[in-house]
Amino acid sequence: MGEDVSRQEFTGADRVRFRAQVSRGTEAIARMLADGLFTDQGRKPEPLLGMEVELNLIDAAANPAMANAAVLDAIADPDYQTELGQFNIEINVSPRPFVGGDTVSLEQGLRSSLNRADTAAATTGNRLVMVGMLPTLGAEHFARHWISSNPRYDLLNEQIFAARGEDLELDITGVPLTADTPADQLRTTTDSILPEAACTSLQLHLRVAPEDFAAHWNAAQAIAGVQVAIAGNSPFLAGKALWHETRIPVFEQATDTRPLELKNQGVRPRVWFGERWINTIFDLFEENTRYFPALLPVSTDVDPLAVLEAGGIPALDELRLHNGTVYRWNRPVYDVVDGQAHLRVENRVLPAGPTVVDIMANAAFYYGLVRGLVEEDLPIWSRMSFDAARENLARGAHWGMSSQLYWPEVGWIRADELTLRRLLPIAERGLIGYGVSDKARQRYLGIIEGRCATKQTGSVWQRTAVAAREAAGASRAEALRAMLSDYVTLMHEGEPVHNWPLPH
Repeated sequence: MGEDVSRQEFTGADRVRFRAQVSRGTEAIARMLADGLFTDQGRKPEPLLGMEVELNLIDAAANPAMANAAVLDAIADPDYQTELGQFNIEINVSPRPFVGGDTVSLEQGLRSSLNRADTAAATTGNRLVMVGMLPTLGAEHFARHWISSNPRYDLLNEQIFAARGEDLELDITGVPLTADTPADQLRTTTDSILPEAACTSLQLHLRVAPEDFAAHWNAAQAIAGVQVAIAGNSPFLAGKALWHETRIPVFEQATDTRPLELKNQGVRPRVWFGERWINTIFDLFEENTRYFPALLPVSTDVDPLAVLEAGGIPALDELRLHNGTVYRWNRPVYDVVDGQAHLRVENRVLPAGPTVVDIMANAAFYYGLVRGLVEEDLPIWSRMSFDAARENLARGAHWGMSSQLYWPEVGWIRADELTLRRLLPIAERGLIGYGVSDKARQRYLGIIEGRCATKQTGSVWQRTAVAAREAAGASRAEALRAMLSDYVTLMHEGEPVHNWPLPH
């Protein structure tokens, strides 16, 4: 969720000062780009794979457990941190080279860490779940008192509602659970941003050279719809069967600072796909500065331009804080490590889970496909409109594996067919370019291939399992709890989701 803040009240002068500091930070970025002050400038960056995995907590009855403070105390590992809701925690995986056998060692390390954490959580009577949206989460869990104790979260909640001036509304029409049932509809209001906490994600980071940033960001945007279509794992919220990747509309609506009048005026949303392909990372930072007022206007006394003139590398605290409250699906990240500045693309469209190996397969497909597209002679973004990429994201999230997506030279095509026929070979070329081992490529891309061949994502498995239990006479609540209990068992067994059995 970004940097911690502690101030509770802001004045108009705070906002003016913060805006000026963000503007100077944006100017500092421009100067640093021009002067070649980034770590990777002028050479291919070492490919670093970094990820954040958000997790849910459940009790013995598979209901949400509002216990992240107790669970984190039991885990006692700095890699695990608090998240927005008391039913969330997050694990941060330290970046490492994405070459050789390191991807397989990362898988093994992540699995071991999660097993240790789950064992520790069990001492508090709770379990960890990797799932895009907790199926047993209800509207009653969106009450403001379930926000985590970190002051930043409560302050962010206050500022979003102050900007909006009215309660948030969730209004989502789902995909029928069976051919014989009507689509569910979720329509509710809330006075907190906790529906955002329902959206538990896998966030992938890729460090890139500044001159290569635009190409990597454009490629990531172009494949966002395919990513969610073949990796959907968020079909249920508040007892309703909604989209295959319900995180997408929920996050868009739960963090929307605009009342209806501002939407009608065309004011841009805080959760934003964007509106154009870019030529440089500066385009994104400039848009963030120009279009979005501050939510958390906390300023320092450091002048970033003076730091540059003195030969230093500025931290750009204000710009980074502001950037963290503009929720792009592919976000630009500026960071300073050991006195060196670098840039990253943060990919935020994927759900958590279902298993560690599924997460690794999703990551390998993303990294390989982005690189493969960047290295093509004719860039994908020169052959595809930005509107088509944005429409693909909505279609992929809504309909999942069966969605019809647009792809250049192909036209409209099912997501599974597009992946099997066109994208897997490109992803493999990209992974070869990174030096990923044959073993890792076959393991992870084979999982994507298997998922597309069986047409079974986490979302498809969840929906089918719930429909089967309802057909056998269970209520929706009973079916969701039983399905989630089976999900946790299969998650720990570790077989990729396309091999998961369904209830008889």
